[in-house]
Amino acid sequence: MSPDLSFLLILALRMAVTAGFVVSASVIAERSGPAIGALVATLPISAGPAYIFLALDHDAAFIAQGALASLPINAATIVLALVYVVLAQRRGALVSCGGAVAVWITLALIIRSVPWTLLGGLIANAAAYAICIPLLRRFRHVKMPLITRRWYDLPLRAGLVATLVATVVTLSGRVGPTISGVLALFPVVFTSMMLILHPRIGGKPTAAVLANSAWGLVGLGIAIAVLHVAALRFGSAIGLSLALSVCLGWNLALWWSGRRKRVAMR
Repeated sequence: MSPDLSFLLILALRMAVTAGFVVSASVIAERSGPAIGALVATLPISAGPAYIFLALDHDAAFIAQGALASLPINAATIVLALVYVVLAQRRGALVSCGGAVAVWITLALIIRSVPWTLLGGLIANAAAYAICIPLLRRFRHVKMPLITRRWYDLPLRAGLVATLVATVVTLSGRVGPTISGVLALFPVVFTSMMLILHPRIGGKPTAAVLANSAWGLVGLGIAIAVLHVAALRFGSAIGLSLALSVCLGWNLALWWSGRRKRVAMR
C-alpha cells in the first residue's frame, strides 16, 4: 500500500470515528433538554478526538503547546455563546450563528498573536466567565419543544466535525502546535446545534442550550490546563486521560448539583 493511500485511509477512519462521537452526543443533547444537553455538548467530543489523533502523530511537547494555545480559545467560546444567545432572541439562524462565529474568529486571531502563558490563559478564562455567566443566566430556562429530526441533520453534523478533524490532522505538521490547538477548539458542536436546532425549534430554546453550557465550559478550561501540565510531566497518554477525567467529573458534579436543586424545589 502506498504511503499516500495509507494516509488517506487512516484519515478517513479518524474522521468517521470522531463524527460518530459527535453525532451520538448531540442526539443525546437534543433529547435531554437544555440543561443535560448543555452538559453533553461541553464534553470534549470534538476537541478530545482531535487531540488524540494529534498525539498519535506528535510528541508530548507538541500536545502541551497546543493545549496552551487552546486555553484562551476556550474563553472565546463562551463569548461566542453569549453573542449567539443575545442575537437568537430576535434574529434568524444565519445571522445569529454567523455573527457568533465571526466574533469567535476575530478573538481567535487576536489570541493567536499573543504569547500566552498558563497563568495568562487561566486569567483570560476567569475574566470571560466572570462576565458572561451572569449575563447568560436569564436565558437558561426555556421549555424545549418537541424536536422532529430531518434527513440531513446527522450528515450535516458528521460532515462538520469530520472536516474539523481532517483540517487539524492534515495541517498540524505544517502550522505547528499553536494553530493546531486553536483549530482543535473550534466550536463544532455549538455551531452544528445552532444551524440545526434554530430553524426548527426557534432561537430562544436553542439559545437556552448554549446558555446552560457556561459552567460546563469552565470544566473544559480546567481540563485543558491539566492537559498542558500533565502532558509535559507524564506524557500525552496520561495527560489526555487526566483531562478527560476532569471533564467527566466536572460535568457529573454539575448534573448532581442540578438534580439536588430540582429535588429540593419539589
